[in-house]
Amino acid sequence: MDILLAIILGTLFGFMLHRVGASNPENIINMLRLTNFHLMKVILLAVALSSALLFIGTATGVIAPEHLSVKTSYWGVIAGGLILGAGWAIAGYCPGTGVAAIGDGRKDALFFVLGGLFGAFLYMVLYAKLKGTILLEKILGGKVTLALTPNESFKALIDMPGIVVALILAIALGFAAWRLPAKSG
Repeated sequence: MDILLAIILGTLFGFMLHRVGASNPENIINMLRLTNFHLMKVILLAVALSSALLFIGTATGVIAPEHLSVKTSYWGVIAGGLILGAGWAIAGYCPGTGVAAIGDGRKDALFFVLGGLFGAFLYMVLYAKLKGTILLEKILGGKVTLALTPNESFKALIDMPGIVVALILAIALGFAAWRLPAKSG
């Protein structure tokens, strides 16, 4: 049943990426160049809505908090994020949009996704050598989050219930999405 749900949700996510234009690398590059804010508005609104719904769902018991966990933060995640960001800016794809673009029939996206899989394979091969380096050293004890979340014990940057922080961020991001113009200038 879990695999069926994953296939359905993945298909819906890919469809929505295609629908908002995120599977077109020109749209992503124009967003990163700050010339077209359509995708930025969509992303800000999606993060605002999903974070608000997630925290409201956990606070009301609709979503069981034991199904959520904060992943350990490592310095290598920052390095990997910089590499991913550079690849995103150069290619116009991130992993999700690359897969959606393959569904659109874009051959360049196939090379992007294969390159990402090769990078993951390379990391797996080199993991033993990287294990003792700063890349796999925990940041602030590892499990760090912006705010306290129910039923978890880890370091929070703000001693405030997660739902309060999530709703403040959701409102701020929603407002930013609303105020952004469609195009620059």
